[in-house]
Amino acid sequence: MSERFSVVTPIDGSELCSREYASSAEIATAVQAAQAAQAPWFELGLAARKAKIAAAIDWLVTHKDEVAAAITHSMGRPISQSPGEVKGLEERARYMLSIADAALADIVPEEKAGFKRFLRREPVGLVLVMAPWNYPFLTAVNAIVPALAAGNVVLLKHSSQTPQVAELFQAAFDAAGLPAGVFQSLHMNHADTDALLQSDAVDFVAFTGSVNGGHQVQAAISKRFIGAGLELGGKDPAYVRADADVASAAENLVDGSFFNSGQSCCGIERIYVHESVYEPFLQEFVRVTKQYRLGNPTDANTNLGPMVRSSAADFVRAQIAEAVAQGAKSLVDEAEFPASQAGTAYLAPHVLADVTHDMRVMREESFGPVVGIMAVKDDAEAIRLMNDSDYGLTASIWTQDAAAAEALAAKIATGTVFMNRCDYLDPALAWTGVKDTGHGISLSELGYAQLTRIKSYHLRVA
Repeated sequence: MSERFSVVTPIDGSELCSREYASSAEIATAVQAAQAAQAPWFELGLAARKAKIAAAIDWLVTHKDEVAAAITHSMGRPISQSPGEVKGLEERARYMLSIADAALADIVPEEKAGFKRFLRREPVGLVLVMAPWNYPFLTAVNAIVPALAAGNVVLLKHSSQTPQVAELFQAAFDAAGLPAGVFQSLHMNHADTDALLQSDAVDFVAFTGSVNGGHQVQAAISKRFIGAGLELGGKDPAYVRADADVASAAENLVDGSFFNSGQSCCGIERIYVHESVYEPFLQEFVRVTKQYRLGNPTDANTNLGPMVRSSAADFVRAQIAEAVAQGAKSLVDEAEFPASQAGTAYLAPHVLADVTHDMRVMREESFGPVVGIMAVKDDAEAIRLMNDSDYGLTASIWTQDAAAAEALAAKIATGTVFMNRCDYLDPALAWTGVKDTGHGISLSELGYAQLTRIKSYHLRVA
């Protein structure tokens, strides 16, 4: 008998649904179907593949209310915000389809008399996409769409917190008429996932999740020469310079810190502010933070929902309590957010001042609604502190001097640098990171590179 698992909704701690993990036999059957489908899918041609993928995206957009409800009930994002994920999914998917012809085109070097020479991108084969719960559609689509467009077949293993999302993806691709075996979603436990990674079945793995999870994936494939894209989280910093528009910076950084209850790999978790604007920035940041309405995410008036589970909220509470005990000052009274209750997934947004890098809250990924804010004396100190992290996904600089921002950006160890914006992903740019954030690239033309292998053609014609 297959192992069964339950999904507990953070809304009230009740069981949302239950599912069975795929058996070893079911996984083997899915792999066989995928491998049999790959060559015919590639031979179908890029135009036909793009049309079917676009039809699947159309289906998800048409079913946006069902998509939004799945997000809200499974991980707690307010229903007033969940539909935005469909908009983001559509933007990324359609962009990646629009550049597929150029990204997958032959690369032709300079002419050489008597020879025809070119490089061609071919699909790697079977791509295993391992997607997380926090942005369950957006993170998955980053790999699914370009993988399929390039002629690969895909197995989707979604978080056990969001099985309904995997099923909606399956329904979309089925409705679009993809041939059997080209896209399949499987609910898999950790042991079977590890065994699949170690087998000869998978040709590339795209994983988004924790650093520990990334290490497990890396270990599982260590005896095989296959590629992996690993996006593993962040502790993303912002720097507010002396010349920044303080009101705009505070408003945007509040959103970057607390949207999705801070459960974003590129969310803002630490802010460095030039000492000359530190106090006015703090005041404005706290003022905007207090406008949040924490509550049941199915209420249209709620704009801050619960964290994914009570244990995650308890982890953040412990970081906050420890920082306060070490001298940090909490600037938001939790009593102003009555829904915030110990032992539940509901946690008020927390703003901490007088923090230092000796505190866990400034060094350890929080993945929750808390941010630490420090005063700095100059650009050099800000850069030093921004780089004092095990992570490097994104960083933002808030200034009216674009030249200064570009110069500072060159000194930051990170995958993306923003000026006067944050917590955003542009599908035309490479999504990547350094240090414990992982390795690999998704989106942009470069995102197709890791999902294909290069074959060189060297033909003597005369």
